[in-house]
Amino acid sequence: MTISDDNNIRARIESALYAYGRPLEIEELAKAARITSKRKTMKIVMNIMKSFNENMVALEISKLPGPKFVMQLKPQYTKVARKFSLRPLMTRSVLNTLTHVAYLQPVSSTDIAARRGSQAYSHLKELRKLGFVDSQRSGRSSMYRTSSSFSDYFGLSKEPTKIKQKLSTKRKITSK
Repeated sequence: MTISDDNNIRARIESALYAYGRPLEIEELAKAARITSKRKTMKIVMNIMKSFNENMVALEISKLPGPKFVMQLKPQYTKVARKFSLRPLMTRSVLNTLTHVAYLQPVSSTDIAARRGSQAYSHLKELRKLGFVDSQRSGRSSMYRTSSSFSDYFGLSKEPTKIKQKLSTKRKITSK
């Protein structure tokens, strides 16, 4: 196995620990790493844990009975983190407006307001502030489309047709 293969295995295990948000069994980590040896997985996870715990201040990887492993915040930092974790990036209604823009783009602010109500204007302002939409004046209205920051943040294509295709599998928005 080459060094890049070992780094790929390590990256897959780290990704699983980071993303899953709950303890993972060694079998689950082996599956994430795409290797069959539980022994090898255990060795790699222990190395990751040692390195991670030596270099991180507020985060840790813990070994639990089972054996299971979890990436978590150290207990003494939970109060600080809680202040930030309770505030979502945007409300559900703003997210709904963003979904409409993404699906219908380019779309006028007037059309969005007709579909979402007058609060859509403040939603669009917030979305511009977050950098998720771009606007361009068109007469008395503005035309909105998603920005590259939107695509990067949500892991979507920058092409509107591909975004629409992805969204159509998740949610039904009528084109009117």
